[in-house]
Amino acid sequence: MKFMVDKEALFRRLAAEQLEPISGLDKLCKWVEDRGLKRAAVTNAPRSNAELLISMLKLEDFFEVIILAEECARAKPFPDPYVKALNALQISPNRTFVFEDSVSGIKAANGAGMPAVGMASRNPEQMLLDAGATFVIKDYNDPKLWGNLEEIVQQKLPL
Repeated sequence: MKFMVDKEALFRRLAAEQLEPISGLDKLCKWVEDRGLKRAAVTNAPRSNAELLISMLKLEDFFEVIILAEECARAKPFPDPYVKALNALQISPNRTFVFEDSVSGIKAANGAGMPAVGMASRNPEQMLLDAGATFVIKDYNDPKLWGNLEEIVQQKLPL
């Protein structure tokens, strides 16, 4: 247990020194806010890590709901955290999209009926596609993302 506590403390120290937002995050957040879309952070991270990262990225006021795996019966890859977010936001899974950087997260989102955009920030693109990602992007400036978002807007497809 001490090893786990020390590991998480080291993560928080390194994150505080080195964390940089993924390129295009501000642009995506503005797009989401301009459309009045509901939003949640769903994470398997411990509360202290999640709060630190959200604060460092200045997203405290962006997310309406924060769902931690420790608050659910089962963590990702089970859909429970995403189902809890859907219930908290009172939205249908077919009106959502998720950004995920892990295989377990993509499987959890898909298990809750939610399409997932894979973030190839720490896992290979093919691994994320094999897990069920709708498509994979390197960052939030990726033309694939904006092409799909534009299609949603033009066709008035449900989010």
